[in-house]
Amino acid sequence: MSASSSFETTPSHPDSHEWIRTSRHTAYLTVENPSAMTLEGTNTYVIGELGDHFPPMPGEPKPRAVVLDPGPEAAPHARRIADAVDVALIVVTHHHEDHTGNVAALRELTGARVRAWDQDQCHGALPLEDEEVINDVGVEISVWHAPGHTSDSIALSVFDDGVIMTGDTILGRGTTMLDYPDGDLEDYLDTLRVFKDEPGFTVLPGHGPHGEFLEEACDRLLDHRLTRIHDLRRRLKAANDDLGPSASALAGDIYAHVPEQVRGPAQKTLKAQLAYLMDIGEIAGFTD
Repeated sequence: MSASSSFETTPSHPDSHEWIRTSRHTAYLTVENPSAMTLEGTNTYVIGELGDHFPPMPGEPKPRAVVLDPGPEAAPHARRIADAVDVALIVVTHHHEDHTGNVAALRELTGARVRAWDQDQCHGALPLEDEEVINDVGVEISVWHAPGHTSDSIALSVFDDGVIMTGDTILGRGTTMLDYPDGDLEDYLDTLRVFKDEPGFTVLPGHGPHGEFLEEACDRLLDHRLTRIHDLRRRLKAANDDLGPSASALAGDIYAHVPEQVRGPAQKTLKAQLAYLMDIGEIAGFTD
C-alpha cells in the first residue's frame, strides 16, 4: 500500500515507544510491556480522520477516533491515548489481559463505550458481528471474526487504507499461540485461509512491527502450522502412540530448548494440534 503524499508513515522499528503512523487513518502506540509473548509490547491502535500531522500538538484539536486494544493496566498509557484523540469507541480484539487490562482506566478518562466479540467484554454497547461496518468516526472500519488464537478473536480493516489490524491472529514476527481449549487449530487455519483470499492488505499486528502483506503472512503461517502438524504425525507414528499420547511428555521433548516463560503457551498450542488430529480421526485422544 502506498502512503498518501500528505503525510509520512513512521518506520516500523522506532527507537522508543512513540506514536507510529501507519496509514492515513491509523496509528499505534506500543505499551511498555515487552516480553517473550508480547514482543516489544502491545500495540494500541487509533482509527479516525487523523489529519496530516499526528499526534496533535498541545492545544490543537484532537481527532475523534476508535481505540483498538488499550493494552494491559497502565494508567500513563491510557492518559497518552486520551491526550492524543477524542475517544469515540473502545474495541478489543480478544479477551486476553494484555489487550483489555487498560479498558477501565481509559473508560474512566473518556466515558467511551466498549465493544468486543464477547458480550462479557462489552460496556454500554452490543457485541461485534462478523462483516459489520463501524462508522463512529467517519471512517468505514470492517469487522472480521477471526477465531483460532481465541474463540473471540476479531480483526479490523480499513479498506480505503489497505490495512488490517489483526490482534494476536497475526503477529509482527513469529507465530501466535493457540490458547487451547478456547483456541482451536482448525478455526485458525480457516481464518488464515479467509484472510489469504483478501489480497492487498498490509498487516498491523497486535504485537511487533507492522508492514507484512496479508497474503504473504497467511502463506507463512499456514506453511508453519501444516509443517508442525506433519512433524507431529511423524513423531506419533515413530513412537507407535496414536491412542492416548501425553501432551506434557511430548512438550517436554519438542520444546526442550524453548525458554521457560513460553513453555506453557507452547504446550497449549501442542494440545490444540493434538485436538485437531483427534477431531479428524487420526488419534483416539490424548492426555495432559
